[in-house]
Amino acid sequence: MIEAVDTSGPDRLVLVTGPSGAGRSTAINALEDLGFEAIDNLPLTLLPRLLDGPPLSRPLALGLDTRNRDFSTAGLIEAIEELARRPGLTVEILFLDARPDVLVRRYSETRRRHPLAPAETPEQGVAKEFDLLVPIRARADILLDTSEMTPHDLRGEMTRLFAGSAEAGGGLAVSIQSFSFKRGLPRGVDMVFDVRFLDNPYWQEELRAFDGTDPRVASYVAADSRFDDFFTRVCDLALMLLPAYLDEGKAHLAIAFGCTGGQHRSVVVAEKLSVALAEKGWRVSTRHRELERRKGGAAGTETRTGSA
Repeated sequence: MIEAVDTSGPDRLVLVTGPSGAGRSTAINALEDLGFEAIDNLPLTLLPRLLDGPPLSRPLALGLDTRNRDFSTAGLIEAIEELARRPGLTVEILFLDARPDVLVRRYSETRRRHPLAPAETPEQGVAKEFDLLVPIRARADILLDTSEMTPHDLRGEMTRLFAGSAEAGGGLAVSIQSFSFKRGLPRGVDMVFDVRFLDNPYWQEELRAFDGTDPRVASYVAADSRFDDFFTRVCDLALMLLPAYLDEGKAHLAIAFGCTGGQHRSVVVAEKLSVALAEKGWRVSTRHRELERRKGGAAGTETRTGSA
């Protein structure tokens, strides 16, 4: 069951943007289901009038993209800066991103014309839009790469990021991920740790077929003489930084652990840190990129909520 967001405290505004085809409509619909008032494709010139109206009765999510009739990069940045100066208003920019080849494929599958290149190829439209959105992407508070996500995956990620925004942890959502260096760094993460120095269960015949969520694999990795010192230092660093990020108004912090295949060591450390932070009262979501690919998106979707 999806928990509606808490509406106490300052007014909250989430601006959802990104290249066409990256999933903005899905994200907006998910936020509406979570209790946000959602408006898609609002002209920028109407934004001040909207906020100067009656006080917000619930958090507000606005979808903005290059198809807006008065859209301009400079205009959107100016609007963001103006919103940030409004007292009592918390503004977050959610930028949905995707690789160019993925966006082209999505347009090919739907047989739609790209809004920035209706008479040209989708490749040209995607390239134009990427150039247009570079300054806005750099201003994003949350960068979410949807290249490997289905609409169901994206809705799940929105739930993990925005459901119960006033829970423990003061509204800061912590995302902990595991990944394989073979497939590259995950996009949009704030901190990355390489755990390839730990003993690799892959070379143990009896453990190879299991992943890092299995207690036998977790015990093997934790038995490495370097594990305890490393984990203690990472956990202490996270617990020191989280309140500081919260004080700065950051809404989301993503921490990633990588190993060779993304199946064993990185999963173990990500799971262990998720539990440790949740026990300290932080709201933590866990995602295992390679396990999701192997299991069809069914792995690593748990949200842990601390009780502090």
